[in-house]
Amino acid sequence: MNKKLVIAWVVIFFAWFVGSYVVHGVLLHPDYAQLPNLFRAESDAQKYFPLMILAHVILAGAFAWIYARGVEPKPWLAQGVRFGIAIALLTIVPTYMIYFVVQPVPPEMAIKQIIFDGALMVILGTIVAWLYRDAPART
Repeated sequence: MNKKLVIAWVVIFFAWFVGSYVVHGVLLHPDYAQLPNLFRAESDAQKYFPLMILAHVILAGAFAWIYARGVEPKPWLAQGVRFGIAIALLTIVPTYMIYFVVQPVPPEMAIKQIIFDGALMVILGTIVAWLYRDAPART
């Protein structure tokens, strides 16, 4: 593991954690509060908070590692946006579609989840691309 990957991992962890708080703890909080039988109470969820941190550590590491393995000698901004979109299409969009099928969430909430978390993936893709902007392409 090289220094650039470690730095990207840490930066993406913090950006993702803060971004997820904004998306789920602020923007979607009112939507989640309307479904108390579907989600844990905040006091109950706090018991599991270390798992939330571990999940974000894993997510950030995988995100940075995948980007580092596929970085190309192309403009970093466009590459980061493409990467964020690809990750959103691989994870965010199908995950919330599946959740919508199996959980009784309002369609508006599922759409917001896809849009907000999708936008977060594009932002994260841009950040990791910026961090790797001077990296040579892998052969």
